[in-house]
Amino acid sequence: MAWRGCVMKWSKTEFIRAHNSRLNQQRCSFRREAKKPDTKKGNASQETKASPSKAGASGPPSPPRVPRPTLFKPLMFTVGFTGCSFGAAAILQYETLKSRVQTPKDEKESEKFIQGSRGVTYWHDWWKQLSDFQRQLILLMSVVDDLWSSLTEGQKTVTGIIAVNAVVLCCWRIPSMQKYMIKYFASNPASKTQCLPMVLSSFSHYSVLHMVANMYVLWTFSSGIVSLLGKEQFLAVYLSAGVISTMISYVCKTATGRLYPSLGASGAVMAILAAVCTKVPEAKLGIIFLPVITFTAGNALKALIAIDTAGLMLGWRLFDHAAHLGGALFGIWYAAYGYKLIWRKREPLVKLWHDMRSSGGRGSRPGGGSGVSRGGSAGDGDRGPRRQ
Repeated sequence: MAWRGCVMKWSKTEFIRAHNSRLNQQRCSFRREAKKPDTKKGNASQETKASPSKAGASGPPSPPRVPRPTLFKPLMFTVGFTGCSFGAAAILQYETLKSRVQTPKDEKESEKFIQGSRGVTYWHDWWKQLSDFQRQLILLMSVVDDLWSSLTEGQKTVTGIIAVNAVVLCCWRIPSMQKYMIKYFASNPASKTQCLPMVLSSFSHYSVLHMVANMYVLWTFSSGIVSLLGKEQFLAVYLSAGVISTMISYVCKTATGRLYPSLGASGAVMAILAAVCTKVPEAKLGIIFLPVITFTAGNALKALIAIDTAGLMLGWRLFDHAAHLGGALFGIWYAAYGYKLIWRKREPLVKLWHDMRSSGGRGSRPGGGSGVSRGGSAGDGDRGPRRQ
């Protein structure tokens, strides 16, 4: 029994030793296998560390810096567009005055023709033949016509500008047009299309609140500025101010390196506001939500210029302060000097247009128009073909 116990004890000890030796071997193998990936990782890290030096020697170069955009084309476009705007405005004013002289005569002749050919009974029977929808449509058109006739000339002009801005605002909400809207209706000196957005961005708003604020200011000051300048000259100043303010924005963005797109009619509206405040600096202004607070137009202009100057110097990006300043400075300059230097010197252009039109009208008539020119004035000769 004692021998058997010794044998069992020895066998147990041998089994335990063998089992422990196997466990130790497995642990060592685990450690060795665990170290192998570390060596591989080390080799990989060494290879990755060595690879940049090789890539730097023979690999592709670093991406080139974006060059600053050239502003020669936008500058030439600004000068040409401003000159064409005032030239077209002078010709349009000439044509408007000429049509106003001829319109009363044509209206009298048409009234005589209608009264002589068709009496009251004809129109009474014609009204009875219409349906209810047609009658309501005619009444609605007459109401709209009365409302339109009650507006001033400045308000009529601004109504057209508001309509264009509303259409462009709706186009911004169409997903399929986003690409074209960003390309043509947002001004950016780094874009390939630099010139056309200088005009179109003045009629472009992405935010409804931004458009309402700009159009409200324009509507408020439209009657006064149009009575001072006239409809044609007002349009020339508005369009030119939009382009000039965008050009000033291009210069500031290129100088600072902050090439981001901008849009809105704020630059053109600031020019109109500055021109009115310069012409009538003692006029009383107020805030729509705070009617108790009033201030003069001159002080309001100074405050706006100070805010935009601070925003430009401090780098505020809520608004395009450079465009605001450019529009305000253009409005002040035009009210003080531009009217005398540009608009009063339009007579040679108008005379040239008159000569070209009169010579073209005579050349288009059969026989060279010699008999017509001898028998009557240019206005009589123009009415001859209309009667035919």
